[in-house]
Amino acid sequence: MAEESDLEKTEPASPRKLEQAREEGDVPRSRELATCTLLLGAGAAFWFTGGHLIKELNALLAAGLSFDRDMAYDMNLLFERSAVHLVDLLIAFAPVALVLIVVALMSPLLIGGWLFSAKALQPNFGRMNPIKGIGNMFSVRALVELLKAIGKTILVGWIAWMVVRYEIDAVMALSVEPLQSGAEHVGQLLLASFMFIVSGLILIAAIDAPYQMWQHAKKLMMSRQELKQEMKESDGNPEIKAKIRQQQREMARRRMMAEVPTADVVVTNPTHFAVALKYSETGMRAPRVVAKGADEVAAKIREIAAENNVVLLEAPPLARALYRHAELGDEIPESLYIAVAEVLAYVFQLRAYSKHGGMRPDAPTDLDVPPQLDPLNPSADDADSNGLPQ
Repeated sequence: MAEESDLEKTEPASPRKLEQAREEGDVPRSRELATCTLLLGAGAAFWFTGGHLIKELNALLAAGLSFDRDMAYDMNLLFERSAVHLVDLLIAFAPVALVLIVVALMSPLLIGGWLFSAKALQPNFGRMNPIKGIGNMFSVRALVELLKAIGKTILVGWIAWMVVRYEIDAVMALSVEPLQSGAEHVGQLLLASFMFIVSGLILIAAIDAPYQMWQHAKKLMMSRQELKQEMKESDGNPEIKAKIRQQQREMARRRMMAEVPTADVVVTNPTHFAVALKYSETGMRAPRVVAKGADEVAAKIREIAAENNVVLLEAPPLARALYRHAELGDEIPESLYIAVAEVLAYVFQLRAYSKHGGMRPDAPTDLDVPPQLDPLNPSADDADSNGLPQ
């Protein structure tokens, strides 16, 4: 039962699957919404530019029906005149065409957004499978499209019938109107009727657009097994991840080793731990740990420190406490201020001795390291449980 539930598509599509579907040209689209916006845009364009367009068409019609003697003997002149009329016709319809182009480009933003996918242009011979085509004819999607077409026909037909009934008196009155005013009245009636009928498509588009979005989301739903597989692929191969982490550790170790020559002192265990400390009166509130390590790393730190004349000091409790409770790059804990101050005082005295001579300072012993900070002290576990620095 658990395996069956993992295979059922009950989970919404992941962002990765949505992006893959978009790359393949699979986004929600509503043809009803696109048709509605285009028809409304065309109606609005004719509504606002209809008067100017009719005047231009009248002028072009009059010019096209005129015929002079020169054109009868010169075909080139006839072609030139026709070309001029064609250009004028295109200019007259340019505002309407511009509105339609803008609406066609902006309507995809209402659902799905703009999309250009080269994969969608590639031939897919699977779509030519007749058995699959017959199956699509009797699918739920085909039934929905059929019901939608029937509903659209009924709605548009009903609106058209209501418009005709409302305007029947105005239509009958056209027979007694003068030709000029009658023609204008006919244009107004046709345009108004067109806008009313097209407005009925808004209801269909308002239903179809959410349905297409729901249908697209349902089609891309995933099973729990698919989500687990995708997560595994996104996380990558564990061996590769381990290799990357190893390289990152190596890079961090090299950066840390590069800081050892700048340290003031390296406190050692003497063999198991090594912690390099640096302190500057400007920019530092307390000494910082610039490098630390155990075993082989500790040996490398001691080697680099010796090569660069960095002071090495054996102080096992302090080395263990610093290694355990001070993070790389951070300041030392306040509990170790006194002990580290004694170490730095010895380092500065040693530098003065090396520069000016005199009595060589003795290395500090019995440093004041709180017992609870030493990992080898039994009280250290109690200190950790009480919330002391780790």
